[in-house]
Amino acid sequence: MGYGVLGRSLPHTYSPRIHNAFADYEYNVLERSEEGVKGIFEGKEDLDGFNVTIPYKKLALSLCDEVSEEASEVGAVNTVKRNGDGTFTGYNTDVYGFMYMLKREEINVASKSCLVLGTGGASAAVTYALRKLGASVNLCSRTGEINYYNVYDILPNTQVIINTTPVGMYPDVALSPIDLTKFTDLYAVADIIYNPSTTRLLYDAKQLGLKTAGGLSMLVAQAYKASQIFTGGPSDKEDDELIEKVIKKLESEMKNITLIGMPGSGKTTLGKMIADRLGREFVDLDLLYAQEYEETPSHAISTKGEDSFRFLESTLCRKVLPSSKLVISTGGGIVTREENHFYLKCNSNVIYIKRPLKSLMKQDLKNRPISRDNSIEDLLNKRAPMYEKVCDVTWDLPDFDQPDVITDRLIEEL
Repeated sequence: MGYGVLGRSLPHTYSPRIHNAFADYEYNVLERSEEGVKGIFEGKEDLDGFNVTIPYKKLALSLCDEVSEEASEVGAVNTVKRNGDGTFTGYNTDVYGFMYMLKREEINVASKSCLVLGTGGASAAVTYALRKLGASVNLCSRTGEINYYNVYDILPNTQVIINTTPVGMYPDVALSPIDLTKFTDLYAVADIIYNPSTTRLLYDAKQLGLKTAGGLSMLVAQAYKASQIFTGGPSDKEDDELIEKVIKKLESEMKNITLIGMPGSGKTTLGKMIADRLGREFVDLDLLYAQEYEETPSHAISTKGEDSFRFLESTLCRKVLPSSKLVISTGGGIVTREENHFYLKCNSNVIYIKRPLKSLMKQDLKNRPISRDNSIEDLLNKRAPMYEKVCDVTWDLPDFDQPDVITDRLIEEL
């Protein structure tokens, strides 16, 4: 007997790790065909319960012996428990997960005009939750009465936008489903996508000063509610502290650790040591540039100019930074192109390695044409505000005599 997550193909699911953090039961990945799903409901597999993901949520609804009010209203089941008599009861914990997501970021939707992007199964759960919270809800889809062409004219006063489509999901992180600047009264934006941690839609919303909520908290909270159903815990029990602990642990595991800062600040040295300590892959973007384009950054800048180099460097940003679980050392001028800022932020904990000017001036600059041809003080004054704007954390390192000791201390702060 045991539990698991049921779907057609689940190579990257986080569900086992999340459920193992919530309860002490066996939880496996159940990749099944449609016939295999029907077989589970016919009792051909010895399961106490299971979560259901795309594309089987509606099929599960039709196969359950009874369903909760939320599942019936939403038209989809994502959690199934096998009863003592062999029957199956279906639930929809996405509703709880989405409500938690809003509560966590203090997004109040009561009496507000909300626009839900997408009309699939996730959209139904979100719409049900919004209406239960007292919101006014409109749906937008590619071919609906309200679509991505006329929505700006029909609903310019929308206050809250929620994306339930896969637009912006890894690896196509550059995409955003809608132009936020065309809405006059926006208050908040939520996106149920959790990879990357900050979608282009959420990044744009943050640049506009709006409240935002990302999908990881919904994923974890709905799993918590499912674990309560599996173990027979109180249906109204909430353990925000435990949910937050799991969210932060997953976020820390998923995000890259990306180091920015001036040339000679120690990004590569620290990056290698951090990667070694954490058992992560280390990527030096300058070294990767040399491998990809068969010339060093310094040679490219000297022979083709900085603009040409920056263009190709940005291409590497788009390729590498949306990945997960890496430690990345960047070139000192990566922040000088605005387009790189989103890629730095989308799935990284960005750390600014800040060194004193006198330390930077001691570095050997013969292989750094930009630093060699410009005053280090001028470069620092120009770039420091950009480093501060992009980073999540600043590590102020006045000296660098014991990098191993520094690395241990910094890892404790991550």
